[in-house]
Amino acid sequence: MISGSHTRKEKDKMKLSELEAAIEAILFTMGEAVELERIAAATQQDEDTCRRVIRSMMDKYSGEDRGIQIIELDGAFQMCTKAAMYEHLVRIAHVPKKHVLTDVMLETLSIIAYKQPITKIEIEHIRGVKSDHVVNRLVEYNLVCEVGRLNAPGRPILFATTEEFLRVFGVQSIDELPVISEDLVEQFKDEVEMEVEADERQAQEQAADESEQITLDI
Repeated sequence: MISGSHTRKEKDKMKLSELEAAIEAILFTMGEAVELERIAAATQQDEDTCRRVIRSMMDKYSGEDRGIQIIELDGAFQMCTKAAMYEHLVRIAHVPKKHVLTDVMLETLSIIAYKQPITKIEIEHIRGVKSDHVVNRLVEYNLVCEVGRLNAPGRPILFATTEEFLRVFGVQSIDELPVISEDLVEQFKDEVEMEVEADERQAQEQAADESEQITLDI
């Protein structure tokens, strides 16, 4: 004879497996990162229960020889392939275009990451040079996005990093970004100054060449 306690345990176990299956289906179908509160609402469970089950699923996927994993991105969860599976995927799919981040783009991205939300004018003030092109390119790469407008004259656009930024750099939230030391800040300032000086020299040389060409033409 099966005891009532044993029967309840079987029901609880079944509920747990059903919840895992539901969460798995949600993450697989959505494709993108899904907030915990949305998962809880869809499964009609409280957020603590869902978080506990998802963390258990993350450990399970990580510990087993599977090609997929569940990652956490700023309080949301996403199902994706493991990095080790890339070489197998490219054999069946088109090789995705790899975005190359130049030093200038990395510098600008660092400013946005640590100062967000930030306007383009503030970025240019820190860098000392125009940054329209580099910011637009970061937006194109989906590493940066518009998050609103500053309540100031002209209502300038505010920029911040995206979920793709967290995914690319392997952090769950911007709080996990390393603290910048004073030495690194000074080094960054020196690099920006060198960049500005190089741009100025190039502009002066170009102006001199144009002036010489005009003189010869006369």
